[in-house]
Amino acid sequence: MKVYFSTDTIPAFNRAVVTIGTFDGVHTGHKSILEQLKREAARIGGETVIITFHPHPRKVIVSGQPGIQLINTIDEKIELLHKNGIDHLVVVPFTDAFSQQSPEAYIEQFLVEKFHPHTVIIGYDHRFGKDRQGDYKLLEKYSDRLGFKLMEIPAHVINDNTVSSTRIREAILQGNTERANTLLGYDFFFEGTVVDGNKLGRTLGYPTANLRVENEEKLIPGNGIYAVKAEIRNPGPEAGSQASDLRPQTSDLLSGMMSIGIRPTIGGTDRVIEVNIFDFNEDIYGKTLRVYVKQYLRPEVKFNGLEALVEQLEKDKEDTLRVLGQ
Repeated sequence: MKVYFSTDTIPAFNRAVVTIGTFDGVHTGHKSILEQLKREAARIGGETVIITFHPHPRKVIVSGQPGIQLINTIDEKIELLHKNGIDHLVVVPFTDAFSQQSPEAYIEQFLVEKFHPHTVIIGYDHRFGKDRQGDYKLLEKYSDRLGFKLMEIPAHVINDNTVSSTRIREAILQGNTERANTLLGYDFFFEGTVVDGNKLGRTLGYPTANLRVENEEKLIPGNGIYAVKAEIRNPGPEAGSQASDLRPQTSDLLSGMMSIGIRPTIGGTDRVIEVNIFDFNEDIYGKTLRVYVKQYLRPEVKFNGLEALVEQLEKDKEDTLRVLGQ
C-alpha cells in the first residue's frame, strides 16, 4: 500500500475507486466497505483509494474538544489498512481552513481535481464541507457533470459501523476484551515506551516493564489485570511526504500479564501500566513494546500486604497461562 500525507504528492491514479472516512478501528464493520471497494476496483481494472484525515476532524471542528479517545493511532490505522490490501491511502491534513470550504468546492477542487475518481463509494449519511452541509444528494447532482460514478454504502452497513465503533470503545474501557476483539476482528493493541519504575515487581519475583503511552488520544483499557501477548517493536521505515511501502518490523510474540491501575496495595495514586513478561530477562528500557490485550482477568484490588499480593500474582499467572493455552 502506498501512503501519502499531502494531496500535492499523489500520482495520477488508474481508474480510482475512492471512499472517504475516519476508519477508526478498521474493524469488522469497515471490512464490508473495504471489500466493496476492492470488488469494484477489480471489476473495472482500477485502484482502491482511501481518503482519511489527521488529526481527527472533531478535534478541529469542535475547538478544544476534550477526551477524544481513538481505537487506532494514525500509524496503526495505516498498518491495518495495509493488511487489508488497499492500494493507496491518502492522509489529508484536516485544518480549520479545510473544514471551512464550501461543499461545492470540496467536490470540485478537492475530490475531483485532486483525485480524478472513476467511482466514489460513500455512505448515504456522509457529510462534508462547511457546517457539514454537503451530502450524498449533492454528490449525486455533481457526479454526471463531473464524470464520476457514485455508489452508495448500504444504510445497514453504516449503522453497524457506528454501533460497533461505540461498542468497541465501551467494551475496551469496561474490560470486555473478548467482545471488543470479536468486533475488531483482531486483538486490540497499544504501544508504549518502556520506562523506569519503582522496581518493586523485581523484588516480588514478577519484574515488570512500565509503559509510557506517548499518544494521549490512544484509547487505553480500563483498570484491571489482563492476559496479554507482547512484542518488542524494532525501528521500521518512516513515512515521509512521499509514498512509502510500510512494512512494520516486529519481534516474536511474548506471553505475559498486564496490570493497569494505581497500585493501591503500595499506596499508589498515579495510574500506571505494567507488563510482566514470562521467562524474560532482557534489558528493554527505552524500547517500544506493543501489547495485544487477550482477556481481562480481574479488577484491581488492594491487598493486605505484599505477601497476599504475591499469592494473587501466582494465581494471575496460572490464569493467564490457561487463557493463552500454555
